[in-house]
Amino acid sequence: MARAPRDVEIETAPEADRLDGFPHPRAAAEVFGHRDAAAVLSGAAESGRLHHAWLVTGPSGIGKATLAYRFAKYLLATPDERREDGDVVLGVDASSRAARQVLALSHPGLLVIRRPYEFKDKRFKASITIDEVRRLRDFLGHTSGAHSWRVVIVDAVDELNMNAANALLKSLEEPPQRCVFLLISSEPGRLLATIRSRCRSLALLPLANEDLLAAGRQALSGSDTGAVPSDEELTRLVALAGGSVRRLLMLATSDGSALAARVDRLFAGLGGGLDWSDVHGLADELAPAAALQRFEAFYELLCGRLAASIRQCAVDAPGNGGRPPWLDPSRLAGWAELWQTIIREKRDVMTLNLDRKAFVLETIARLEAAAAS
Repeated sequence: MARAPRDVEIETAPEADRLDGFPHPRAAAEVFGHRDAAAVLSGAAESGRLHHAWLVTGPSGIGKATLAYRFAKYLLATPDERREDGDVVLGVDASSRAARQVLALSHPGLLVIRRPYEFKDKRFKASITIDEVRRLRDFLGHTSGAHSWRVVIVDAVDELNMNAANALLKSLEEPPQRCVFLLISSEPGRLLATIRSRCRSLALLPLANEDLLAAGRQALSGSDTGAVPSDEELTRLVALAGGSVRRLLMLATSDGSALAARVDRLFAGLGGGLDWSDVHGLADELAPAAALQRFEAFYELLCGRLAASIRQCAVDAPGNGGRPPWLDPSRLAGWAELWQTIIREKRDVMTLNLDRKAFVLETIARLEAAAAS
């Protein structure tokens, strides 16, 4: 007797550029707050002189990837599938073949390069490797139709290791016809100057509160987190999000108002008034694997508050009371360096799955030592 076939469960890899519990940016029905940038891309495409490489820059989570995928759908769609008019820029029918294929990452004219997931170790690689970039060789080697585009999205180009960056540079130097590179970057200063010089820059700004609220509601409507804040709470979180949809969503699913109050209490205690039992309790809360998003939200708030304090102290005239008491104006360079260190090491903790409790305690100890000095 033949054996019954065994069911094989295929594990789906998570996506490094997708916030857990929310749809990927390519699934967004609308792009909020970047109409001018979308118009630039649309105009360039319609002019017949579309530049082959675009460096899309701006703070994390403001919609750079959302705009890039929308432009990819527009280029890959047929004229009949586009729905651009006075109110819609880069519009494509959501039920069209191009839109559905881009959503599924199955369009033959689209290649997405990002950090790969390692199933064995259950984590993403620390950087985009040269093996990922080498996929360009086959992709660009295929012959496209006479009027077909090919689109390469690198998200984020900041995450390329040196070998991968040099490999990408070769493709940017000798691009084939009707191929567009969309390089997404939150830290363009980290890129090779030779890469930047071959791209046309498209700088996006943080979203205004009205656009941020609309984008947040769009993402929350498609989430499976089960945590949808009230309109009143969402409005409060918008003020904390700094124009970033990603930060807003993290706060919305991490009890953001309470977390912001903890950050306020932490900074108020710098310089000798810290309650270390409360600090240890906070570190315990942020350490579990299930609290990863709350850990990230905490550091978004902490680093944002620290950066705002440094900026405020730098521009305020002496003696006008605009600086916090723990921030010595003569040590702004040291504070800025500490801010950069925290951001860099937090990235390493997230990427390498290091001890989060130890890192929280170390971060707060560093802040306290800097304030005391």
